[in-house]
Amino acid sequence: MQMTNPQQAQYDRGKTIFSPDGRLFQVEYAKEAVKKGATALGVVYEDGVVLAATRTTSTLGVRNPEKVFKIEDHIGVATSGLVADGRNLVEEARNEAQKHLMTYDEDIPVFSLSKFLADRCQQFTQYGGVRPYGVSTITGGVRDGEPSVYQTDPSGTLNQWNAVAIGKGGEDAREHLEENWSEDLSEDEAVELAVEALHEGEDDIETENIELSTVDEEEEFERVTPEDLEERGL
Repeated sequence: MQMTNPQQAQYDRGKTIFSPDGRLFQVEYAKEAVKKGATALGVVYEDGVVLAATRTTSTLGVRNPEKVFKIEDHIGVATSGLVADGRNLVEEARNEAQKHLMTYDEDIPVFSLSKFLADRCQQFTQYGGVRPYGVSTITGGVRDGEPSVYQTDPSGTLNQWNAVAIGKGGEDAREHLEENWSEDLSEDEAVELAVEALHEGEDDIETENIELSTVDEEEEFERVTPEDLEERGL
């Protein structure tokens, strides 16, 4: 964004100062970082959720850091944006899940963990000396037989979705999800839909570049390898 005078520049550089039209530019720039990140998505199906993301393979055959993380057996998180920020948030999420378990002797609800991540992001938008997180998260899991998916962004906004996509291919992937998602999807159908949506978002990706996990009604987090996807004809 081009600034035309020093007075405008102060709004551009300080995330704790609103511009005259009510904007926080640094938070908006953090959202732009997410738009340059890997495509990630979450899909609710009849008995669970699918979390998936893209990641590249280098010429030396080493894959990028993971984008879909296990938090507990019943819950996972997919990230898009700055990898280091995502890793830090995931570690905080794991700690919060353990604190909840030790305090209440029960698994943390999916909403509670999602709200924790949203609150954490929001805190970094209102204090000086720190920058906003340049990452969005998709939290998906099953608790008491109820599958759910929530998404956060760098501003701390929290939304619940039946299916959602973020990252550089998020818009096209989300459009595909809107056209094809239904409440009675089976696990296989949800996995197929997720892979198709990722291809809509980034049409040049290969199966080996897809990272995908499911959480089913038994509250079990399971990774689906690229080899598994190929066996399914995806």
